[in-house]
Amino acid sequence: MAQKNLVEEFSWRGLVSQTTDREALDRHLESGQRTVYCGFDPTASSLHIGSLVPLLALKRFQEFGHRPIILVGGATGLIGDPSGRDSERPLNAEERVMEWVDSLKEQMSGFLDFQGKSAATMVNNLPWTAGRDVISFLRDIGKHFSVNAMIQRDSVKSRLAREGEGISYTEFSYMLLQSMDFLELAKSKDCTIQIGGNDQWGNIVSGVDLVRRNMGKEVHALTLPLVTKSDGTKFGKTAGGSVWLDGNKTSPYSFYQYWLNVADEDVASFLKYFTFLEADEIRGSSEEMKANPGGRFAQKLLADSVTELVHGKNSVDSAKRISQILFAGDVRDLSLDDFQQLELDGLEVARIESDAGLLAAMTDAGITKSRGEARNLVKSGGVSVNSISVSDESHSLTRSDALFNKYHLIRRGKKNFKLLVLENS
Repeated sequence: MAQKNLVEEFSWRGLVSQTTDREALDRHLESGQRTVYCGFDPTASSLHIGSLVPLLALKRFQEFGHRPIILVGGATGLIGDPSGRDSERPLNAEERVMEWVDSLKEQMSGFLDFQGKSAATMVNNLPWTAGRDVISFLRDIGKHFSVNAMIQRDSVKSRLAREGEGISYTEFSYMLLQSMDFLELAKSKDCTIQIGGNDQWGNIVSGVDLVRRNMGKEVHALTLPLVTKSDGTKFGKTAGGSVWLDGNKTSPYSFYQYWLNVADEDVASFLKYFTFLEADEIRGSSEEMKANPGGRFAQKLLADSVTELVHGKNSVDSAKRISQILFAGDVRDLSLDDFQQLELDGLEVARIESDAGLLAAMTDAGITKSRGEARNLVKSGGVSVNSISVSDESHSLTRSDALFNKYHLIRRGKKNFKLLVLENS
């Protein structure tokens, strides 16, 4: 481990947004092993890449010898966090939320070490929340909260300021539930630090205050920046939607491509946020990028590092192999798994019947605007099917010729691809 301390590590990476008392936090971490937690609410069956920042922050704490707790919000997920929202979240069915809890627990378990002196712990806040009656909740928790202070929190204030929107009592109470989580973990696990995105600041400091009032104990808060892109577009979004950590929702190939296509202006900060590379290596990648911008050295380093962290080394190798074969090889060398990734989200896909004529299939799939255009393109040698040039305008796309009895990959010119998938019959 490098000689710098944990707060310094977070600082040079740009990971410190707000702290309750930075010097006090530094002393607290330096004086012994501490327990830190971060909460993740189940709003889908997978986390997206924005959630990597706090998840990897817990891993950084663990690498410095501290004990991380992942809290999966089975209770808070049923309520809905108003932070960063312009309108009320829809309430999801309890059965669905519990399914999402299980999915997230399995997904996040691979990021931390659950053995040894700094073993991580995973908890669900539903058991200590669902069993509490309303009267005790209001007397033991609610009495410590001033409504005047609550409505000044950004998550509430911004909603009250929106004409016609407002905030329900359900979401207004979210702050109390999250604060109660900190109190429960402070009592049961000696947890003294909570981290989260900077949109969580109001909720987190409310928990700090609740622990102090209830236990007379000093605890700490640290928030992390919400990742933004220099061009103003939303981080973690593509034309196809969110970039998920689940390889069944975002294929490892597309995941790799997302990081590979990060803008030059963003890549250095993303290397700090999303990897465990040291400052010298990140600085060196930036210098290499400036010297040879077309080589995209820093982006390749980022894509390799993050994809391996999330999906493993084999997925990195697969993503590189797919890219190489698509643009400079023979697609017949792709594996079934490679094609399944491309079918999921790697290429534009159209579904066709077996034995469809090539000209009709090209037109129906939107590769050409008309059969006449398709005919001219085929006759001129501008079309290949599964890396075989086709000049016969009567060519049919049969199942026997399909790769894995299912796929016909059409290439028009050098870089325009369409994956035609035979319907089951």
